Amino acid sequence: MRQLLIGYDVGSSSVKTTLLNAETGKVLTSVGLPKEEMAIQSPHRDWAEQDPDTWWKYIVETTQKVVAEAGIKKGEVKGIGISYQMHGLVLVDKHYQVIRPSIIWCDSRAVDIGNEAFSALGSEYCLSHLLNSPGNFTASKLKWVKENEKENYKRIHKMMLPGDYIAMKLTGEVLTSETGLSEGVFWDFLENGVSSRLLDHYGLDAGYLADAVPSFSPQGTLQKEIAEKLGLEAGIPVTYRAGDQPNNAFSLNVLEEGELATTAGTSGTVYGVSVRPVYDPASRVNTFVHVNHTASDPRYGVLLCVNGTGILNSWLKKLIGGNSIDYAQMNEWAAEVPIGAEGLNFIPFGNGAERIMENRQVDAHLSGLNLLKHDKRHVLRAGQEGIVAALTYGFNIMKNMGLNLNTVKAGKANMFLSPLFREAFVNMNDVTLELYDTDGSQGAARGAGIGAGIYTDAKEAFVGLEKIDTFHPDPKLKEAYHEVYRRWENYLGKLQ
Repeated sequence: MRQLLIGYDVGSSSVKTTLLNAETGKVLTSVGLPKEEMAIQSPHRDWAEQDPDTWWKYIVETTQKVVAEAGIKKGEVKGIGISYQMHGLVLVDKHYQVIRPSIIWCDSRAVDIGNEAFSALGSEYCLSHLLNSPGNFTASKLKWVKENEKENYKRIHKMMLPGDYIAMKLTGEVLTSETGLSEGVFWDFLENGVSSRLLDHYGLDAGYLADAVPSFSPQGTLQKEIAEKLGLEAGIPVTYRAGDQPNNAFSLNVLEEGELATTAGTSGTVYGVSVRPVYDPASRVNTFVHVNHTASDPRYGVLLCVNGTGILNSWLKKLIGGNSIDYAQMNEWAAEVPIGAEGLNFIPFGNGAERIMENRQVDAHLSGLNLLKHDKRHVLRAGQEGIVAALTYGFNIMKNMGLNLNTVKAGKANMFLSPLFREAFVNMNDVTLELYDTDGSQGAARGAGIGAGIYTDAKEAFVGLEKIDTFHPDPKLKEAYHEVYRRWENYLGKLQ
């Protein structure tokens, strides 16, 4: 009998479900929906919301498709893992019904609340205990609901992160993880527990928080009526959950000091692992509990995030051609013009408050436009180079924190499919880039294998993980890309 693992990756653009053969580490089948990106609702400027039941709808549909394609038999599925978009706020009442749309990761409404808390609690406390400013994270979003939607706040039975909500739908149990509490900036790293001081300052009820379980552990079993809807058998355990960035790092086997992972999906990220609780004094990059953290053997994940990455590329696609062109064509056009796009600059923000800009709303900017010289090819190239420049800006912050940034791992997906993007990334940052045949849903499946005891350690869990390619900086190109960055940084400075 086969030993199979299911991994869910619940993003803000799509939901992906993967079925993994635990013995070979190979994907049997994988389905992502919807085919077009999920809508993000923005009823007011700088707001970003999604309906949690939309995520659940696609969990059901993708699971049904995977089950049908693989011909799963009773007893074959040994565990379910969940990866999810970080920092979202999901509120349910005592009947486990959603109270309001989820306030997701790129929503900026709580920036002022977090800034006030950083000032009132003091930077010394926030940075030494929370490793972050409360910023625009989940705790501050819950405080916003308390202040602005009093009736909704009164109805709250539990608050959850997006992955906790999906796990609740599967199992009927409301749980979270230490890494999840830390990503919401509820976690006191010195006290190794929930920060009562932050909750007291915000006037939040600690009873709204779910109990925490280890990321790799039994976390409830599939309910009978849900199993029937999915086409699975009841009793399959959920054995792993993690936010998308720590899970992406895990999917690339990034678990030890000095290892790095990167993504370039809707947002762009770099995630490094440290055994020390490091922090940026301005909280421009953020430190959380990593998935393999324990009190006796600590692991911290340091996250750099640029909101406007794939979302900028998607916007350009819609602007230039929509469904009549694809990303491969855009990449070819961008590569037809020289490095630097003949003086065109693109600041890729404009998708909510940017953490690397100290939670300011900088907006997107296109500068240096010459109507007699530049065309869509230059705009496309400047867009990709601008995204890499923003990541480089964050890279430099991480270097100043003492992180080793020499080799970075990524899944071959999203913007890393673009040769131009890869070239700009390795040369502007002076790093080696390793691409692997993996993604977040595969990582969630492997995590489920560890949590279910199918794998005894990470070495076993990563059987079948294949490195596709390696890219090194080119001495002939580095200076040109460094000049692009200097010009970009200089223009950014004028905006501040």
